[in-house]
Amino acid sequence: MRDMIRFTARKTVLAAGALLCCTALTTPAFAQAAADETTEDGKDIVVTGSLGALPIEGVGTVFGFDKTVTETPRSVSTISAEQMERFGITDIYDLVAQSPGTFTNSFFGVGGALDIRGTPGEIYFRGMRRLDNPGNYPTPIGASERIDIVRGPASPIYGPSKTGGYMNFVPKSARVQGGSYLASPEGEVTMTGGSWRKADIKAEMRGPGKIGTQEFGYSLFAEVEDSGSYYDNMSTRQTILQGSFDTDLTPNLRLEFGGMYQNYKGQQNGGWNRLTQDLVDNGTYITGSAKPLDTNGDGQISQGEINAAVPGGMSIFGGFACGGGVFASSITDACFTNSPDGTPNPNTALNLTNVGTAKLSRRKTLTGKNDRLDNKGSTLYADLIWKGAGDLEIKNQFFFDSYDNINENSYGFSQFHDSYAIENKVVISDKFENDIGKFAFQVSPSIRYTNFKHGDDFNYEYFHRVDLTVGYTPASDRLLSTECDCDYTNYVTGHYTDYSIAALADFDFSFGLDVTVGARYDYLKAKSAYNIGKMEAAQVASNRADGIPDSASGNKGAWSWSASANYKLPYGLIPYATIARQSTVIAGQGAELYPGDIAGQTFVSASKLYEGGLKGSWLDDRLYAAVSIYKQKRTDYNIQSVTVNQSVETKGLEAEFRWSVDKHLLITGGYTRTKVYNLTALTNGTLFSFFGIEDLVNVSDPSLYLGGQPIGLVPITSKSDSRRAGIPTNLYSLTATYAFDNGLALSASGVKVDSVYSGQSQAVKLPAYTKIDAAISYETGPWLARLVVKNVTDKKYFRANFTELFGSTIVLPELPRSFQASLTYKF
Repeated sequence: MRDMIRFTARKTVLAAGALLCCTALTTPAFAQAAADETTEDGKDIVVTGSLGALPIEGVGTVFGFDKTVTETPRSVSTISAEQMERFGITDIYDLVAQSPGTFTNSFFGVGGALDIRGTPGEIYFRGMRRLDNPGNYPTPIGASERIDIVRGPASPIYGPSKTGGYMNFVPKSARVQGGSYLASPEGEVTMTGGSWRKADIKAEMRGPGKIGTQEFGYSLFAEVEDSGSYYDNMSTRQTILQGSFDTDLTPNLRLEFGGMYQNYKGQQNGGWNRLTQDLVDNGTYITGSAKPLDTNGDGQISQGEINAAVPGGMSIFGGFACGGGVFASSITDACFTNSPDGTPNPNTALNLTNVGTAKLSRRKTLTGKNDRLDNKGSTLYADLIWKGAGDLEIKNQFFFDSYDNINENSYGFSQFHDSYAIENKVVISDKFENDIGKFAFQVSPSIRYTNFKHGDDFNYEYFHRVDLTVGYTPASDRLLSTECDCDYTNYVTGHYTDYSIAALADFDFSFGLDVTVGARYDYLKAKSAYNIGKMEAAQVASNRADGIPDSASGNKGAWSWSASANYKLPYGLIPYATIARQSTVIAGQGAELYPGDIAGQTFVSASKLYEGGLKGSWLDDRLYAAVSIYKQKRTDYNIQSVTVNQSVETKGLEAEFRWSVDKHLLITGGYTRTKVYNLTALTNGTLFSFFGIEDLVNVSDPSLYLGGQPIGLVPITSKSDSRRAGIPTNLYSLTATYAFDNGLALSASGVKVDSVYSGQSQAVKLPAYTKIDAAISYETGPWLARLVVKNVTDKKYFRANFTELFGSTIVLPELPRSFQASLTYKF
């Protein structure tokens, strides 16, 4: 029930970038790290001690023009390799302290993509959009030169994208600053160990090379991890390989190519089941065993065995099973007990036995011994860049991204993806300058082909059958569709092609006004078909009864556009405003489209953004500050993917500052205020959801139904009811680092998070918390030693999990205090 949920009631481990070794290879990480940039008039800007955190370098991530973050009329933050190293950033959740507007609910414990402005974000690699990754694998960050976080939809040049924003990963380059190759090879090796059997080694090297007379630059990165986990039955094994190459074929023609390969083996983590407020507040857990249903003795419960015990399955849906209604209030004891006259009720199969209570360890979560999340991903790119007269440039960008994924969870969910995307984009750009100002233009035709094969199994998800104090037994371990290759809820194959043309223009007038406008047209052709023979017969019949075709093909066109302006005021102040309309493809968790969406022409939607803000840079660019307010809203909210692309309205405020006080001290801070509303739920007046214990107030004893799963509709009678759960209204962050002249460096970061509801029904509240991380390092000669402590105060806190559907039933208890130590040798 995690993919393409319809509101008609359809339904970490991140080792990438092992600890703190992603330093800029040209500068000692803990000495006086400097950011050097050359202005257009030839003057050098040197800000020592900044760790590359200050927005003084050109960032083409937002519009494609080489503007700094200060000059860009959008809410943007960059996190450099030096920052990631100094502050111990090892996964995307750590980025919250470095960038406002980012806070991510748990997607079953996997750090795939950030929630940006309260909704799932995109991931880009060198400005090219990767396949969706809500929780397919942890996104690797270790080989990045920097990560750009852009809040709000992408520019027309970058294609149809989601509303909230995106992360763009910039891999380490084969060239040094200024565009030249290194004079000689250089590199480093890092070994990391720590709490819960953390074991990771990575190496990187870059330098110049020559084949015959052809000179080139290279950058190579490799990481291997074999780590345990705080949580029972979890581990991480992965290999990451990345390389980039750069050569001048002629004085005017340059080739840049490379790629990344990731082989990840881990597990998803559903967290705690049998959720109550008492469990969150005091750790009090309801124990008890589910009744046995395994009639053939194979140690698992199949769909057939479930339906034999309870016709139609053990998901109790309001008036269709009992109570006379579809809301939680209609479900009573009578739904799960025999009639007073002794008439048997099959729903008594949902009753637990040997019921009691216990204190539950945070280590005990829904992950089973045989659970797995395996993902092999490949990303390749090749850019040909031709420089013509003046500033004329023609760039041809080829991009390939794929994943082969399988996900199995003993409580009853499985899925697989075998999908890839190929894109070729041409960007023709030029610049002109005269007394009036500087004017830049881009035109970009592109074609992107996506091929998908996706299957999932979600009609028989029973989180509560397993007693976490005991673990899975034949009474709670489900036979999954990926194990028998049968009875899938969805099994769909197909492809779609996006033909597009985009144009962008920037008018930077000499009197201080800068206007950027752009437009894009996408024409999408799509085809999708169910593999009926692999699907559960009841699901096929239900689809057909609802008028959903077995296969479909179709096409649809979509416009996107944007208009932005800023003005350079005295005293370094730059106010700005942006309005944009962005089209987006409503694909699923494996990049799939469904026949019903194609037939109904609902596989493309759009959103609008209104944003205004104020930025500034002072003290010779040592101090940067920005504040923005915005409103984003889906223009068509009749279709959405809850896992990947939600139909929401978001209102908020984001503020940050970065201050390089001197060559020793760097301080940054941020504030985020976010309110997210589910528009589909608000319009329909209801939201489909799994019901939790705190929802079913008219059932006297939860042990009556914890062997199954009551489901139904949550009433949405006001805008406050439609607020997306799990996303805090207010979030504060502060970081500081001090580097002594003798090689010693200290750093700390903290985030303060408001209390949130765990689910859409607002039945369970997760407490507010403040989380602090700290690190100490020492560098001498080629050696660098570092110790990182995460969650220094050992704060007990929780992260909401898939709030729209499962938020009242499960929650993820987050990690306690942990330690990691690393040793780096640079050469």
